[in-house]
Amino acid sequence: MNLQKLSRLDLNLLVALQALLEEKSVTRAAQRLYITQPAMSRVLQRLRQQLDDPLFTRSGNELVPTPKASDLKARLPRLLENILDMVSSGEFDPAAFVGEVVIAVPEFFAISLVSKLTKLLSETAPGVVLSISSDTDSVEGELAAGVLDFAIDIDKPLIDDIQATHLTNYRPSIWMRSGHPLASKENLTLDEILDYPYVQYYLLIAKRVSARTDARFDKTLRRLGLKRKKALVTKQFMTAMETISDTDCLMVAARYGHTLEADMYPIVRKSFPAELPHQETITLVLLQHTRTLESPIHQWIRLAIQKIVEEQNQSR
Repeated sequence: MNLQKLSRLDLNLLVALQALLEEKSVTRAAQRLYITQPAMSRVLQRLRQQLDDPLFTRSGNELVPTPKASDLKARLPRLLENILDMVSSGEFDPAAFVGEVVIAVPEFFAISLVSKLTKLLSETAPGVVLSISSDTDSVEGELAAGVLDFAIDIDKPLIDDIQATHLTNYRPSIWMRSGHPLASKENLTLDEILDYPYVQYYLLIAKRVSARTDARFDKTLRRLGLKRKKALVTKQFMTAMETISDTDCLMVAARYGHTLEADMYPIVRKSFPAELPHQETITLVLLQHTRTLESPIHQWIRLAIQKIVEEQNQSR
């Protein structure tokens, strides 16, 4: 190890670099670290000299990281967290943590999870602010870049640096309003369910929706030489619920825990027709980047989410 070279590096510069990478603004980074804007500008100049790279270019009012800075953005949080762990004494105290935790989660799942997680945090970790969204350009890309701390998504193949923790399994079914013409039938046929238009609700986390994107249900029908009529395509759970409550539209969905349809909407759920092949259960997982696995706050949040979901599973 080149200790002589390390001795010339001020670790405070790395803290400043992390603030600049997160804020993408000299002014905001300075405010974050409680120093003046000119002082932060001088720090940035020292960083450029120490790391022999411009680190940022300017686009309007925003700093755009160079490739070297982008590489540091992926590695720096874990390095700083390890240093913090090393100099911290005793067990992790969630009540003393101050910061933001960013989670991407589908709305149908967030409805049951987020209020309980927020309640737990307000009682035991009041310094944590949750930021919840169902919009991402790329779940894996934003986890890798540190934009997201966690994501809850359907289990699927992942890149090596993303770890998946099992949360729950759920069974999809056909949803309709209680007064629907099919609501009183015990067993539905394929011909019957294809007589009605559908709301296609996106279970997956997505930036945009499109009627051209096929769900598993569409792909199964195509293999049978069939097709359904789509009346609405949305990733907004409440919009989907209002629509099937007010129309004869059907929807393929799944119930997780105690969701709003039990209290607010007169919904009937029916099993898939016997002649329609379908996936019996779908698995949801909690995703995070491997660099956060040893982070105390990430470990604590992960366990909190697992506990809430386990309690939900027991109440079903």
